[in-house]
Amino acid sequence: MSDTPTDTETNRATGTDRDLNTLNTDAMQWVSGLAALIGLYVVASPFLFEATDQATWNDTLVGTGIFLLAGYNFYRMSKDKLASVGVASLAVLLGLWLLISPAVIEMGSDELATGTALSGLAVAALSGYAAYANSKADAPEAAPARAGTR
Repeated sequence: MSDTPTDTETNRATGTDRDLNTLNTDAMQWVSGLAALIGLYVVASPFLFEATDQATWNDTLVGTGIFLLAGYNFYRMSKDKLASVGVASLAVLLGLWLLISPAVIEMGSDELATGTALSGLAVAALSGYAAYANSKADAPEAAPARAGTR
C-alpha cells in the first residue's frame, strides 16, 4: 500500500504515465473505526443522560446501525479491501438523521440533544469522507491484474 494519495504507473508498451488512485487502507480504516465508536457512544448516551422513550429507541437503533455499518467497513479495510461506498453512504444518512433528530424528537435533556446532534455531524463527515475517498480509489486487488496486462 502506498502512503501517497496517487501513484504513477508507467505503461511499458506506450511509455506513458498513468495515475493510480491507491488508498492506504491501514490509515483509512481508522476513519470508519472512529465512526463505529461514535455509534457506540450514541447507543450509550440515552442511558447516561435523561432521555424520553422515543429518544432512547432512536439513539439505540440508529447508533447500532452506525456501529454495524462503520464496523463492517473497518473490517473490510483491515483485510486490505476498499470500504463499501454504499455502506458508508448509508452511514452518512444515519448521521444526518442524528443531526436533525433532536429537532424532530423530544430528547429529554439538552445534553442528550447536543450529543446526538454533534455525533450525527461527526458520523456524517467521517463516513462521507470514507465514501468519497473509497469511490475515487482503485481497488488494491486490481493492481496486480493490471500489471499482467501491460
